[in-house]
Amino acid sequence: MGNLIKVLSRDIDNNGGNFFLDFENAQPSPAERQVWEEVNEVLTEALVVLQELQAYSGAGEEIRQAIQRPGEERVQEQAWAAVVPLVGKLKKFYQFSLKLECSLRSLLVALTRSGSSPTQHLEQEQALARQFAQILHFTLRFDELKMTNPAIQNDFSYYRRTISRMRINNLSADEGNEVNNELANRMSLFYANATPMLKTLSDGTTKFVSDNPEVPIENTTDCLSTMACVCKVMLETPEYRSRFASDETILFCLRVMVGVIILYDYVHPAGAFVKTSGIDMKGCIRVLKEQPPSSVEGLLNALRYTTKHLNDDTTSRQIRNMLQGAVHPTADIQKLRDAAMSV
Repeated sequence: MGNLIKVLSRDIDNNGGNFFLDFENAQPSPAERQVWEEVNEVLTEALVVLQELQAYSGAGEEIRQAIQRPGEERVQEQAWAAVVPLVGKLKKFYQFSLKLECSLRSLLVALTRSGSSPTQHLEQEQALARQFAQILHFTLRFDELKMTNPAIQNDFSYYRRTISRMRINNLSADEGNEVNNELANRMSLFYANATPMLKTLSDGTTKFVSDNPEVPIENTTDCLSTMACVCKVMLETPEYRSRFASDETILFCLRVMVGVIILYDYVHPAGAFVKTSGIDMKGCIRVLKEQPPSSVEGLLNALRYTTKHLNDDTTSRQIRNMLQGAVHPTADIQKLRDAAMSV
Protein backbone atom coordinates (compact mmCIF):
# COMPACT_ATOMS: atom_id res chain seq x y z
CA MET A 1 0.00 0.00 0.00
CA GLY A 2 2.89 2.33 -0.81
CA ASN A 3 3.91 4.62 2.02
CA LEU A 4 1.04 3.50 4.23
CA ILE A 5 1.57 0.23 6.08
CA LYS A 6 -1.41 -1.39 7.67
CA VAL A 7 -0.87 -2.77 11.14
CA LEU A 8 -2.62 -6.08 11.04
CA SER A 9 -1.55 -7.40 14.39
CA ARG A 10 -3.43 -4.96 16.62
CA ASP A 11 -6.81 -3.51 17.35
CA ILE A 12 -5.79 -0.10 18.57
CA ASP A 13 -8.23 1.86 20.68
CA ASN A 14 -11.09 0.64 18.47
CA ASN A 15 -11.05 3.89 16.53
CA GLY A 16 -9.38 3.07 13.27
CA GLY A 17 -5.87 4.24 14.13
CA ASN A 18 -4.30 0.93 13.20
CA PHE A 19 -1.99 2.07 10.42
CA PHE A 20 1.32 3.79 9.86
CA LEU A 21 1.48 7.09 7.99
CA ASP A 22 4.71 7.99 6.28
CA PHE A 23 5.07 11.62 7.32
CA GLU A 24 8.49 11.76 5.66
CA ASN A 25 7.83 10.63 2.09
CA ALA A 26 4.11 10.60 1.22
CA GLN A 27 3.58 12.06 -2.28
CA PRO A 28 0.32 13.34 -3.81
CA SER A 29 -1.84 11.23 -6.06
CA PRO A 30 -3.40 12.87 -9.15
CA ALA A 31 -6.62 13.42 -7.21
CA GLU A 32 -4.73 15.26 -4.45
CA ARG A 33 -2.47 17.27 -6.72
CA GLN A 34 -4.42 20.55 -6.97
CA VAL A 35 -4.99 21.01 -3.24
CA TRP A 36 -1.48 19.72 -2.48
CA GLU A 37 0.17 22.29 -4.75
CA GLU A 38 -1.82 25.17 -3.27
CA VAL A 39 -0.97 24.15 0.28
CA ASN A 40 2.64 23.38 -0.62
CA GLU A 41 3.21 27.03 -1.56
CA VAL A 42 2.12 28.08 1.91
CA LEU A 43 4.22 25.41 3.61
CA THR A 44 7.27 26.55 1.64
CA GLU A 45 6.72 30.05 2.96
CA ALA A 46 6.29 28.60 6.46
CA LEU A 47 9.94 27.54 6.47
CA VAL A 48 11.01 31.13 5.78
CA VAL A 49 8.67 32.45 8.49
CA LEU A 50 10.20 30.12 11.08
CA GLN A 51 13.72 31.10 10.06
CA GLU A 52 12.89 34.79 10.35
CA LEU A 53 11.13 34.33 13.69
CA GLN A 54 14.04 32.31 15.06
CA ALA A 55 16.43 35.10 14.05
CA TYR A 56 14.19 37.87 15.45
CA SER A 57 16.29 39.71 18.03
CA GLY A 58 14.23 42.86 18.43
CA ALA A 59 15.18 46.51 18.96
CA GLY A 60 15.42 46.40 22.74
CA GLU A 61 18.59 48.49 23.08
CA GLU A 62 17.41 51.19 20.67
CA ILE A 63 14.06 51.40 22.48
CA ARG A 64 15.73 51.65 25.88
CA GLN A 65 17.94 54.46 24.67
CA ALA A 66 14.95 56.30 23.20
CA ILE A 67 13.02 56.03 26.47
CA GLN A 68 15.99 57.14 28.56
CA ARG A 69 16.84 60.07 26.27
CA PRO A 70 13.46 61.43 25.13
CA GLY A 71 14.81 64.86 24.19
CA GLU A 72 17.43 63.65 21.74
CA GLU A 73 15.95 63.61 18.26
CA ARG A 74 18.77 61.51 16.79
CA VAL A 75 18.21 58.74 19.36
CA GLN A 76 14.46 58.79 18.65
CA GLU A 77 15.12 58.49 14.93
CA GLN A 78 17.48 55.57 15.47
CA ALA A 79 14.87 53.70 17.51
CA TRP A 80 12.18 54.35 14.93
CA ALA A 81 14.47 53.24 12.11
CA ALA A 82 15.18 50.00 14.00
CA VAL A 83 11.56 49.24 14.87
CA VAL A 84 9.82 49.92 11.55
CA PRO A 85 11.41 47.04 9.57
CA LEU A 86 10.81 44.70 12.49
CA VAL A 87 7.13 45.63 12.52
CA GLY A 88 7.17 44.85 8.81
CA LYS A 89 8.24 41.33 9.73
CA LEU A 90 5.51 41.08 12.37
CA LYS A 91 3.02 42.17 9.72
CA LYS A 92 4.29 39.41 7.44
CA PHE A 93 3.90 36.81 10.21
CA TYR A 94 0.35 37.94 10.92
CA GLN A 95 -0.65 37.90 7.26
CA PHE A 96 0.89 34.46 6.93
CA SER A 97 -1.40 33.20 9.71
CA LEU A 98 -4.36 34.08 7.47
CA LYS A 99 -2.85 32.08 4.60
CA LEU A 100 -2.27 29.16 6.94
CA GLU A 101 -5.89 29.23 8.07
CA CYS A 102 -7.05 29.10 4.44
CA SER A 103 -4.78 26.12 3.77
CA LEU A 104 -6.14 24.33 6.82
CA ARG A 105 -9.67 24.83 5.57
CA SER A 106 -8.76 23.43 2.15
CA LEU A 107 -7.33 20.32 3.77
CA LEU A 108 -10.33 19.92 6.06
CA VAL A 109 -12.64 20.06 3.05
CA ALA A 110 -10.70 17.22 1.43
CA LEU A 111 -10.23 15.08 4.54
CA THR A 112 -13.78 15.32 5.90
CA ARG A 113 -15.83 14.68 2.75
CA SER A 114 -18.71 12.31 3.34
CA GLY A 115 -18.57 8.89 1.72
CA SER A 116 -15.30 7.78 3.31
CA SER A 117 -14.29 7.12 6.89
CA PRO A 118 -11.48 9.12 8.51
CA THR A 119 -9.22 6.09 8.15
CA GLN A 120 -10.03 5.79 4.46
CA HIS A 121 -9.33 9.49 3.91
CA LEU A 122 -5.95 9.20 5.59
CA GLU A 123 -5.13 6.04 3.67
CA GLN A 124 -6.18 7.39 0.29
CA GLU A 125 -4.98 10.97 0.77
CA GLN A 126 -1.70 10.44 2.56
CA ALA A 127 0.00 13.50 1.09
CA LEU A 128 -2.79 15.80 2.29
CA ALA A 129 -2.68 14.19 5.73
CA ARG A 130 1.05 14.86 5.77
CA GLN A 131 0.45 18.52 4.91
CA PHE A 132 -2.17 18.76 7.64
CA ALA A 133 0.46 17.41 10.02
CA GLN A 134 3.07 19.86 8.71
CA ILE A 135 0.73 22.79 9.40
CA LEU A 136 0.28 21.63 13.00
CA HIS A 137 4.01 21.10 13.41
CA PHE A 138 4.70 24.61 12.14
CA THR A 139 2.00 26.08 14.38
CA LEU A 140 3.36 24.67 17.62
CA ARG A 141 6.93 25.54 16.66
CA PHE A 142 5.95 29.13 15.80
CA ASP A 143 4.15 29.56 19.11
CA GLU A 144 7.04 28.08 21.09
CA LEU A 145 9.38 30.65 19.54
CA LYS A 146 6.94 33.53 19.97
CA MET A 147 6.18 32.75 23.61
CA THR A 148 9.86 32.88 24.56
CA ASN A 149 10.62 36.11 22.69
CA PRO A 150 9.21 39.13 24.56
CA ALA A 151 10.93 41.44 22.05
CA ILE A 152 8.00 40.84 19.68
CA GLN A 153 5.44 42.56 21.88
CA ASN A 154 7.99 45.09 23.18
CA ASP A 155 8.75 46.24 19.65
CA PHE A 156 5.12 46.41 18.61
CA SER A 157 4.07 48.24 21.79
CA TYR A 158 6.77 50.85 21.21
CA TYR A 159 5.70 51.20 17.60
CA ARG A 160 2.08 51.83 18.54
CA ARG A 161 2.96 54.32 21.27
CA THR A 162 5.19 56.21 18.87
CA ILE A 163 2.44 56.28 16.24
CA SER A 164 0.02 57.68 18.85
CA ARG A 165 2.46 60.45 19.81
CA MET A 166 2.94 61.32 16.16
CA ARG A 167 -0.81 61.72 15.74
CA ILE A 168 -1.07 63.87 18.84
CA ASN A 169 1.67 66.09 17.45
CA ASN A 170 -0.10 66.27 14.08
CA LEU A 171 2.67 64.40 12.33
CA SER A 172 2.02 61.96 9.53
CA ALA A 173 1.69 58.67 11.36
CA ASP A 174 1.46 56.36 8.40
CA GLU A 175 4.07 57.90 6.15
CA GLY A 176 7.10 55.65 5.81
CA ASN A 177 5.66 52.65 7.64
CA GLU A 178 3.68 49.66 6.47
CA VAL A 179 1.01 49.19 9.15
CA ASN A 180 -2.08 51.38 9.30
CA ASN A 181 -4.18 51.70 12.44
CA GLU A 182 -6.80 49.10 11.48
CA LEU A 183 -4.17 46.47 10.71
CA ALA A 184 -2.26 47.38 13.87
CA ASN A 185 -5.37 46.67 15.94
CA ARG A 186 -5.74 43.22 14.39
CA MET A 187 -2.06 42.50 14.89
CA SER A 188 -2.29 43.56 18.54
CA LEU A 189 -5.03 41.00 19.15
CA PHE A 190 -2.98 38.36 17.37
CA TYR A 191 0.26 38.91 19.30
CA ALA A 192 -1.48 39.44 22.64
CA ASN A 193 -2.37 35.74 22.60
CA ALA A 194 0.25 33.47 24.15
CA THR A 195 -0.14 31.01 21.25
CA PRO A 196 -1.40 33.10 18.31
CA MET A 197 -0.99 30.54 15.51
CA LEU A 198 -2.73 27.83 17.51
CA LYS A 199 -5.59 30.19 18.26
CA THR A 200 -5.83 31.03 14.55
CA LEU A 201 -6.10 27.33 13.65
CA SER A 202 -8.50 26.56 16.51
CA ASP A 203 -10.78 29.43 15.50
CA GLY A 204 -10.47 28.42 11.85
CA THR A 205 -11.39 24.80 12.54
CA THR A 206 -14.36 25.85 14.67
CA LYS A 207 -15.48 28.25 11.92
CA PHE A 208 -15.09 25.50 9.32
CA VAL A 209 -17.53 23.34 11.28
CA SER A 210 -20.05 26.15 11.76
CA ASP A 211 -19.81 27.32 8.14
CA ASN A 212 -20.40 23.81 6.76
CA PRO A 213 -23.48 22.43 8.53
CA GLU A 214 -23.92 19.89 5.74
CA VAL A 215 -20.70 18.22 6.92
CA PRO A 216 -21.41 16.26 10.13
CA ILE A 217 -19.21 17.49 12.96
CA GLU A 218 -18.14 13.87 13.49
CA ASN A 219 -16.36 13.96 10.12
CA THR A 220 -14.03 16.62 11.52
CA THR A 221 -13.64 15.30 15.06
CA ASP A 222 -13.12 11.72 13.87
CA CYS A 223 -10.45 12.91 11.45
CA LEU A 224 -8.64 14.67 14.31
CA SER A 225 -8.98 11.78 16.76
CA THR A 226 -7.77 9.27 14.18
CA MET A 227 -4.72 11.42 13.46
CA ALA A 228 -3.97 11.62 17.19
CA CYS A 229 -4.25 7.85 17.49
CA VAL A 230 -2.00 7.25 14.48
CA CYS A 231 0.70 9.47 15.99
CA LYS A 232 0.41 7.80 19.39
CA VAL A 233 0.70 4.32 17.91
CA MET A 234 3.73 5.22 15.81
CA LEU A 235 5.45 6.80 18.81
CA GLU A 236 4.81 4.00 21.30
CA THR A 237 5.69 1.12 18.96
CA PRO A 238 9.45 0.56 18.54
CA GLU A 239 9.17 -1.20 15.18
CA TYR A 240 7.25 1.75 13.75
CA ARG A 241 9.58 4.36 15.24
CA SER A 242 12.46 2.49 13.63
CA ARG A 243 10.96 3.28 10.21
CA PHE A 244 11.63 6.99 10.71
CA ALA A 245 14.65 8.12 8.73
CA SER A 246 15.30 10.97 11.15
CA ASP A 247 14.96 11.49 14.89
CA GLU A 248 13.30 14.81 14.03
CA THR A 249 10.27 12.83 12.88
CA ILE A 250 9.69 11.74 16.47
CA LEU A 251 9.35 15.35 17.60
CA PHE A 252 7.25 16.02 14.49
CA CYS A 253 4.80 13.27 15.52
CA LEU A 254 4.68 14.55 19.09
CA ARG A 255 3.81 18.07 17.93
CA VAL A 256 1.19 16.81 15.51
CA MET A 257 -0.41 14.62 18.18
CA VAL A 258 -0.67 17.55 20.58
CA GLY A 259 -1.92 19.87 17.83
CA VAL A 260 -4.80 17.63 16.79
CA ILE A 261 -5.74 17.08 20.45
CA ILE A 262 -6.04 20.83 20.96
CA LEU A 263 -8.07 21.30 17.78
CA TYR A 264 -10.34 18.41 18.80
CA ASP A 265 -10.79 19.96 22.25
CA TYR A 266 -12.04 23.19 20.66
CA VAL A 267 -14.27 21.61 18.02
CA HIS A 268 -15.90 18.75 19.93
CA PRO A 269 -18.71 19.99 22.20
CA ALA A 270 -17.48 17.85 25.13
CA GLY A 271 -13.79 18.28 24.39
CA ALA A 272 -10.85 15.88 24.32
CA PHE A 273 -10.60 15.08 28.02
CA VAL A 274 -14.03 13.61 28.68
CA LYS A 275 -14.09 9.84 29.17
CA THR A 276 -16.13 9.29 26.00
CA SER A 277 -13.67 11.28 23.88
CA GLY A 278 -12.45 9.69 20.68
CA ILE A 279 -8.87 10.28 21.87
CA ASP A 280 -6.99 8.10 24.35
CA MET A 281 -5.78 11.06 26.42
CA LYS A 282 -4.09 8.96 29.07
CA GLY A 283 -2.17 7.09 26.40
CA CYS A 284 -1.17 10.30 24.62
CA ILE A 285 0.03 11.96 27.83
CA ARG A 286 1.92 8.80 28.77
CA VAL A 287 3.70 8.81 25.40
CA LEU A 288 4.67 12.46 25.90
CA LYS A 289 6.03 11.87 29.39
CA GLU A 290 8.14 8.96 28.18
CA GLN A 291 10.18 11.35 26.02
CA PRO A 292 13.17 13.43 27.21
CA PRO A 293 11.64 16.24 29.33
CA SER A 294 13.47 18.98 27.45
CA SER A 295 11.80 17.99 24.18
CA VAL A 296 8.20 17.80 25.44
CA GLU A 297 7.93 20.39 28.20
CA GLY A 298 6.40 22.91 25.83
CA LEU A 299 3.96 20.33 24.43
CA LEU A 300 2.77 19.29 27.88
CA ASN A 301 2.26 22.95 28.70
CA ALA A 302 0.29 23.41 25.50
CA LEU A 303 -2.13 20.74 26.73
CA ARG A 304 -2.27 22.28 30.17
CA TYR A 305 -2.62 25.96 29.28
CA THR A 306 -4.10 26.24 25.78
CA THR A 307 -6.85 23.62 25.76
CA LYS A 308 -10.46 24.51 26.42
CA HIS A 309 -11.90 21.66 28.50
CA LEU A 310 -9.07 20.44 30.75
CA ASN A 311 -10.53 22.09 33.85
CA ASP A 312 -14.09 20.91 33.20
CA ASP A 313 -15.71 18.75 35.85
CA THR A 314 -15.90 15.94 33.28
CA THR A 315 -12.09 15.65 33.17
CA SER A 316 -10.90 12.80 35.37
CA ARG A 317 -8.58 13.48 38.28
CA GLN A 318 -6.13 10.96 36.85
CA ILE A 319 -5.69 12.97 33.65
CA ARG A 320 -5.20 16.18 35.62
CA ASN A 321 -2.65 14.49 37.85
CA MET A 322 -0.78 13.14 34.83
CA LEU A 323 -0.41 16.69 33.54
CA GLN A 324 0.75 18.07 36.89
CA GLY A 325 4.31 17.22 35.91
CA ALA A 326 4.23 19.90 33.20
CA VAL A 327 6.66 22.31 34.84
CA HIS A 328 5.98 25.70 33.36
CA PRO A 329 4.21 27.45 36.25
CA THR A 330 1.56 30.01 35.49
CA ALA A 331 3.86 32.51 37.16
CA ASP A 332 6.48 31.91 34.48
CA ILE A 333 3.95 32.52 31.73
CA GLN A 334 2.86 35.69 33.53
CA LYS A 335 6.49 36.82 33.67
CA LEU A 336 6.68 36.48 29.91
CA ARG A 337 3.51 38.51 29.51
CA ASP A 338 4.69 41.14 31.99
CA ALA A 339 8.03 41.40 30.21
CA ALA A 340 6.22 41.92 26.93
CA MET A 341 4.28 44.83 28.39
CA SER A 342 7.17 46.39 30.34
CA VAL A 343 8.55 48.62 27.60
